[in-house]
Amino acid sequence: MRQPETASADALTRFLNYLSVERGLSANTVQSYGLDLAKLVPLLKRRGGDWTVLSEEDLVRFLHDQSRAGLSARSLARLVSALKSFFGFLVLDGRLSKNLTLNLSTPSLWMSLPHVLTVKEVEDLLDQPDTKTGRGIRDRAMLEVLYAAGLRVSELVTLKVHNMNLEEGFLICRGKGGKERLVPLGAAARSWVGRYRSEVRPLLAKRATDVLFLTRRGGPVTRQGFWKLLRRFSAGAGLLSKVTPHILRHSFATHLLEGGADLRSVQMMLGHSQITTTQIYTHVSREKIRRLYDRFHPRA
Repeated sequence: MRQPETASADALTRFLNYLSVERGLSANTVQSYGLDLAKLVPLLKRRGGDWTVLSEEDLVRFLHDQSRAGLSARSLARLVSALKSFFGFLVLDGRLSKNLTLNLSTPSLWMSLPHVLTVKEVEDLLDQPDTKTGRGIRDRAMLEVLYAAGLRVSELVTLKVHNMNLEEGFLICRGKGGKERLVPLGAAARSWVGRYRSEVRPLLAKRATDVLFLTRRGGPVTRQGFWKLLRRFSAGAGLLSKVTPHILRHSFATHLLEGGADLRSVQMMLGHSQITTTQIYTHVSREKIRRLYDRFHPRA
């Protein structure tokens, strides 16, 4: 009776290797696919077999159950994408004769607009680190770079010293799929990074390393470590909503568009492969305009 479990686990392992080796996706993306597909394991066990025993109806009910359990529209869309990729792979691998996910639709994301901070809220957040200390200077520099360049947290903590060109005012980061992109860096971020590099980093770099942001032990700041810092700083700024690194990325894009930046430029700075991914931020801006109209127009 253990053979089906072994076969199903083998299929998943082969798929994740395929994503990493043949499609060149990042380790974080591959891990996300694995976590999403792991949600299917209880259903698989109830069926007592491998992936081939599932039906299209099983997958539809599974998605409905995930939605009723509180999974957001954005997370559901990512889950559907993972299912489509995986079951397409099973067909390519000869394990299935047809793709069960061809008729699965992605839930609309327009009703689940990303939360963004106001410019004032961002400024309050940036002011939280105690810049009288070396650690505070480092933390301020990290926050400034995250917001100034719209980076993902994984991109921030893996920045190298040579990725920063403070004189010219830009940085180079490696995003999803190992793709590099060049992003402008504002004067405030350049100033804080320059101060961190000259005053603080030499004291933290206890061994040779080219990672830019270091802990007091000389190792790279981790994603989890930065999340903890951000939670503390957001609480200190009195921000009641849950502030994540991605909310600062959302805020970066929204503030640029509200300031007049064109969509294609924002797409390039965010590193989106499809402009449709970036277009959600235009809906955020329209939502704000709609609220202002409803509030102030006498005939609204």
